[in-house]
This record gives sequence, C-alpha cells and structure tokens, in this order.
Amino acid sequence: MAKEKLVVIKEATMNNNCPECFNQDLKLTFFQKHTYGSLFHKTTGELSHKLVCNTCHTTIYPVSWTEDIERMFSYYQKTAVPADKSSRPTFLFYILMLVSTAVVAGVVYLVMARTY
Repeated sequence: MAKEKLVVIKEATMNNNCPECFNQDLKLTFFQKHTYGSLFHKTTGELSHKLVCNTCHTTIYPVSWTEDIERMFSYYQKTAVPADKSSRPTFLFYILMLVSTAVVAGVVYLVMARTY
C-alpha cells in the first residue's frame, strides 16, 4: 500500500484581514503530493493549498475569501513552483531486478548445459 505525503513547497504570510476574527495574520501554504510505495517513489503534479489564521487558528476556505485574499492567493500561486513529476525506483526494486536476472540466467545456463 502506497503512503501519501503532502510536501510543503511554498509558505507565505499575508497581511489581509481574516474573515473570522479580522486580524491581519494569515498563513498560506502550498503542498505537493508525493506517494511512497515499496518499489517506487512518485512525485505527482497534484497541488493543494491551505489558508490559516495564526490568531484564531481557523482554516479559511475559499467560500469566505475576500477579493484581496483572492488576489494575493493568485499571486502566490504563480510563485509556487512545484517539483517536476517523477518516479524513482527504490532499493527493493533494484534487489528484485538483480535476483530475477540471476534466476533467469541460471535457468538459461541449466537448459543450455543439458542440451550439450
């Protein structure tokens, strides 16, 4: 079973007013999804975000955003550059490939030895 992890790619503090408590202490965080399996580690192109007020500790959802928050969000979204999508094999993958190659070579050797 692959594990999923959200890796922070950009954090920004915003001086906009919180829609809940009206203080000017917001934190915007962008995440990129990574999956870790037993044979491969994959970096996906999926991005997500979270906007939290540091004063009242509430998550501010896009429904309650003001125009100023949306404007700042679109700016920071352009500056958040995710890592490229990739897939890397793990050490277990290399071990399995080495063992399977050795087994195939051994079987071919035994078949060739019997024919002569």
